[in-house]
Amino acid sequence: MPVASIPAAIPVPQTIGPAETSGKAITSLICGLLFFVPFAFIAAVVFGHIALSEIKRSAGRLKGEGLAIAGLVLGYLWIAGIPIILIIAAIAIPNLLRARIVANEASALAGVRTLIAAEISYTAEHPEAGFTCSLSDLSRSQLISGQLAAGQRNGYRFELQGCAAAIGPGQKFEVMAYPLVKNQTGVRTFCADESGVIKAMDAARSADACLENGSLLQ
Repeated sequence: MPVASIPAAIPVPQTIGPAETSGKAITSLICGLLFFVPFAFIAAVVFGHIALSEIKRSAGRLKGEGLAIAGLVLGYLWIAGIPIILIIAAIAIPNLLRARIVANEASALAGVRTLIAAEISYTAEHPEAGFTCSLSDLSRSQLISGQLAAGQRNGYRFELQGCAAAIGPGQKFEVMAYPLVKNQTGVRTFCADESGVIKAMDAARSADACLENGSLLQ
């Protein structure tokens, strides 16, 4: 009697869900876009390579290869641009520093002129007192205001000194304006006295010698 053959088992097809987008690919693209964040471009390259490797091994379970490649391209572009950025910075920063020094010195010179005019107005209003060595006195008389009244403005410090009585009517005064940080907030020291003559001197020299050895400003 023949033996009935047992039919072979029919394989049941496995249901494969939709592929998921790789989180590392998304991270790579985001880091590539955030170039202004320190070292984000390095993270873009690292996560991009890891994402591509995982996508290839996932047998279709992961997608996002385009995102990973975009992140890699952006990351490598920023890395390649670092030397160019450094060259531009090396050129721009000294120019910006010089421009700031010029602006600060112009502001300091204007401050000295303002203080001279304020002293003249003050002694006219207070003939019994004459000139003053107090910025607060000038401020209370509404002759100066703001940062100049506080003695510090745009990288320069302002001082009134030398208010010793002279022979005859009147008094003496000296205005000093010197940079807070030499060769950074300013290069020159500015000074003047009751004559109204303004002088300038290299900040590398002593500020006390400005009135004696400074160069006259036209």
